[in-house]
Amino acid sequence: MSATIYYHSKIDLHIHSNYSDDGEFSVDALINKFRILNMECISITDHNSVKALHDAILFGAVNEINVIPGIEIDCQFKSVNMHLLGYYIDFTKPAFAELEMSIRSENDKAFPQMIEKLSRLNLHVDSDKVLKRAGDKAVTGELIGEIVLEQEEYSASAILEPYRAGGAKSDNPYLNFYRDFFSQGKPAYVPVKYFSFNDMKDMILSANGVPVLAHPGENFKCQPEFVLEIVKEGVEGIEVYSSYHNKLQTDTFLAIAKENNLLITCGSDYHGRNKPSIEIGRYNFPPDEIAIRNGLKKYS
Repeated sequence: MSATIYYHSKIDLHIHSNYSDDGEFSVDALINKFRILNMECISITDHNSVKALHDAILFGAVNEINVIPGIEIDCQFKSVNMHLLGYYIDFTKPAFAELEMSIRSENDKAFPQMIEKLSRLNLHVDSDKVLKRAGDKAVTGELIGEIVLEQEEYSASAILEPYRAGGAKSDNPYLNFYRDFFSQGKPAYVPVKYFSFNDMKDMILSANGVPVLAHPGENFKCQPEFVLEIVKEGVEGIEVYSSYHNKLQTDTFLAIAKENNLLITCGSDYHGRNKPSIEIGRYNFPPDEIAIRNGLKKYS
């Protein structure tokens, strides 16, 4: 079997710091990575948080790197959970801090039910251990998966075999555990009250930002009709090039973006250890950097 060929770019508009509950690296550590990789244009887009942006923008000014202030917001469209990116936002707006506190509260409420539902599948984990590991962050499905996979009593568990070294889902074991157990429609899923897509789109616009649909192939697979509905609601860009997108998805979303004169972006969705197969600036297909740069010029 031939090795996978990846394409590297100096542009990455979807990167997470440890201000995301599932992010590993501090802003300083990411800055060192950007220097080593000689990145040209980046955006730290933490989940529902803008805390990294002040330091990131200072770094960009000193190192002559184009740092676009960003955020990735959990929201819903027609009862489907999705992610909305916001670029060029005025991150000093109080609404962003309020958003972070609100979603954190909802996630904290969901945690006990997540543990209880997982136990029904004969996968038991100590709540106190999870909370201790989480520290001051919200508990994520990935963190629960990490702890479950560490537990000695499950070392020979057939249900967990795919997530262990050499298994079919071992490329991103914690992410895949989350997808299979805690994502929408899965057996341990707990509904969380997210704001609507339209409300979050309007919040980004009111902060002089640009609302961009994050990795639609991850949230909606290849459902162009669903993406087109969101486009009609006023999204201004699509993350066409993503670590998650296959060729069909990439081509489909690129066509939609071009037909609707939308901003085309690329983003790895780098998190560190929670998604070890994902690297900063690396994509499955070569991004059209000219189109991306030309699109960004309209907003910068």
